Amino acid sequence: MLIYSNRLHVRPAALIAGVSLLCSVGTAHAAGVTDQDIINDAQTTADVVGWGIGPRGQRYSPLKTLNTENVAKLVPAWTFSFGGEKQRGQEAQPLVHDGKIFVTASYSRIFAIDAKTGEELWQYDHRLPDGILPCCDVVNRGAALYDNLVIFGTLDAQLVALDRDSGKVVWKEKLDDYKAGYSFTSAPLIVKGKVITGVSGGEFGIVGRVDARDAKTGELIWTRPTVEGHMGYLNGKESGITGELNATWPGDLWKTGGAATWAGGNYDPDTNLIFWGTGNPAPWNAHTRPGDNLYSTSTLAIDPDTGKIVWHYQFTPNDGWDYDGVNETIAFDMDGKKLAAHADRNGFFYILDRSNGKLVNAFPFVKQIDWAKGIDLETGRPIEASARAGDPSKSEDGKKGEVVFVAPSFLGGKNWMPMAYSPDTNLFYVPANEWGMDLWNEPITYKKGAAYLGAGFTIKPLFEDYIGALRAVDPKSGQIVWEYKNDAPLWGGVLATAGGLVFTGTPEGYLKAFDAKTGKELWKFQTGSGVVGCPVTWEMDGEQFVAVPSGWGGAVPLWGGDVAKKVKYLNQGGSLWVFKLPKA
Repeated sequence: MLIYSNRLHVRPAALIAGVSLLCSVGTAHAAGVTDQDIINDAQTTADVVGWGIGPRGQRYSPLKTLNTENVAKLVPAWTFSFGGEKQRGQEAQPLVHDGKIFVTASYSRIFAIDAKTGEELWQYDHRLPDGILPCCDVVNRGAALYDNLVIFGTLDAQLVALDRDSGKVVWKEKLDDYKAGYSFTSAPLIVKGKVITGVSGGEFGIVGRVDARDAKTGELIWTRPTVEGHMGYLNGKESGITGELNATWPGDLWKTGGAATWAGGNYDPDTNLIFWGTGNPAPWNAHTRPGDNLYSTSTLAIDPDTGKIVWHYQFTPNDGWDYDGVNETIAFDMDGKKLAAHADRNGFFYILDRSNGKLVNAFPFVKQIDWAKGIDLETGRPIEASARAGDPSKSEDGKKGEVVFVAPSFLGGKNWMPMAYSPDTNLFYVPANEWGMDLWNEPITYKKGAAYLGAGFTIKPLFEDYIGALRAVDPKSGQIVWEYKNDAPLWGGVLATAGGLVFTGTPEGYLKAFDAKTGKELWKFQTGSGVVGCPVTWEMDGEQFVAVPSGWGGAVPLWGGDVAKKVKYLNQGGSLWVFKLPKA
């Protein structure tokens, strides 16, 4: 049966099997994902129902069937191809529930797969229009589950809710105008019955924001812009502008200020706050916009009930390097204190008091940082060095400012790929990269739907023997306990488990397992294409499984300059790999 609703493909055998299973188990099969299921996701081991494997985003599983003693025996259970010609940039985190795996793929596709057999149950291909403007490849990082719905966003800035069992569209909402540069690539977040989303498109002069909708209907509840001067709304009524008009933005530049919310967020039930990152201010040429340019390059702590910004912390005021601030902010406890951790693109690792956003500590997690000498722990502001590119308006030809070399590159000491935290070792496992860039500024004016940079760049590796480095970071001392060096950049998420393991993938095609305490490589498997997705684990029928998407792509081959040339031999792909221990 082939049903055209933006192309939905349901396999007949799978449909019949689903009906039979529904009849045999009754309401148990129809039970939807609840708010409590989402809150408990980090403790329950039979499923993975949200981004981050728990609302706090620690990416830690209490499973220990698979451990340091037996992980070397891990073998494929099955593999599933995403098919077609759309084989690139598979950055998703799979979800697992009720015997099904839900995984998004490039070009705004999503698949439902039988978790036992790897058989496709249904496939939904969103019909993308001509003229979409994705910044950093045609990626999608994942979906959200709520009730009997699976919800994901699309490259033309729509949010789609599908029936979990049939794959049919239940509701669909437009986030914004893709012709103006808006898109959507991150996994939605579910908080207390609301589906929370951001927007992508900071390189096109869009205005970032965070929205909350009724997860069952798609009806908009509140919206909170992330650039000063823009009005927020709650239940259809004005709920106050963000910040104070022109306090940190000159003239009308706030109207096209960027601060895209493209990497998604986490939720802390202890403080009832959503932690959401904001991207670079627009344009990149910082000489055009003197001031801190709030609330760009920040973590915002947002009340999920009202959309009010409770506190903020800005990592890179007046960002002139495209360092963004979208990387995840993870809730964790240390020494009896409720804290939050953030490894920023600017090269510094931040520890914040998650109740009020006050800086507790900050330290480097990469080897070379040129733009700042450190972070002032009293003010929370960076101590800048002389690493800003020149003002083109003061150059001889007025077309190109002075070129500087600065590290990290704009792709960051860490980009979107989420780190993991283990409460067993009290360490964060950070996928870091060592690279710098030649950077210069150029004149720029805003034009709807056109790139809004005002800068040029060439990314270069810093060291001959590696670019990527998986680093175990001690949040108390700021020390790197161990590191694994990788020739190509690391661009995938990390998973930690109670079995003493840390999993992550490499662009060279490997999924690898490391000893969480020592960093010793214990296992690897070649998937056939670069692993830039996020691994997950769960148990089923008494066995522990690990799954990860495989398919090289993302920002590095598109924007990576000399680094892209270095790794141009890597092959694209599109598949989901599932592993388990062989039965005795």
